[in-house]
Amino acid sequence: MIELTPQQQVAVASNDEAPPCVLDPGTNTKYVLVRAEVYDRIREILDLDQGDRFVRDLTPRAMEVFGRAGWDDPAMDIYNDLDPRITP
Repeated sequence: MIELTPQQQVAVASNDEAPPCVLDPGTNTKYVLVRAEVYDRIREILDLDQGDRFVRDLTPRAMEVFGRAGWDDPAMDIYNDLDPRITP
């Protein structure tokens, strides 16, 4: 585990709006620091072993976004009947 320096502790504590980003100058790779409990929750949500739960948890939110994007427009109903495995 890497411990934060006092300067880094101040930077993390003062960044209330978004997780702080850090840069590895050797590789120019950017990282995002998140609290361990946030990371654990993200891992839980994205855990592929919980496939059904993942779909069940995200489906209502996805449908809300799709609805705002116009997917609930009756003109879009034609796409409900398309099967991508069948080519005309």
